[in-house]
Amino acid sequence: MIDKTIVRQLAEEAISSTDLFIVDVTVSAANEIVVELDSPGYMDVDTCGEIARAIESKLDRDVEDYELEVGSAGLTSPFKVKGQYLKNIGNEVEVLTCSGRKFTGVLSGVTDEGFTVEVSRKVRPEGAKRPVIVSEPETMAFADVKQVKYVINFK
Repeated sequence: MIDKTIVRQLAEEAISSTDLFIVDVTVSAANEIVVELDSPGYMDVDTCGEIARAIESKLDRDVEDYELEVGSAGLTSPFKVKGQYLKNIGNEVEVLTCSGRKFTGVLSGVTDEGFTVEVSRKVRPEGAKRPVIVSEPETMAFADVKQVKYVINFK
């Protein structure tokens, strides 16, 4: 079986001169290698092909056969690395906490320990007839969330 750390190292070398970052690398028992990449900007199929060829050039199929797939992290996939959070600052995200609470809001900040989401809530001020929408920051530690993912809006 091909070692996952070797594949990760080869992928890091292949993307070293780009703004791409690695989201995940998996290697199955059948040597099916999947490298998920992302970028703060635009990433196209040609870029994925170049990275795949760079990785393939360092692996020898005669020694060990494998299947290699290099692609972007899915738009609706949960965030796995800090780079995905940074990329989505200003975008609406859905948060599912470890306690089972689910909410949406605009990702407004990221630190090494966690992130902040601006959550809109209806609040009725005392003496007012109608509720008003108030945006409140909600800070979460990475360890306290099950998943965070980008919300697609067709507005």
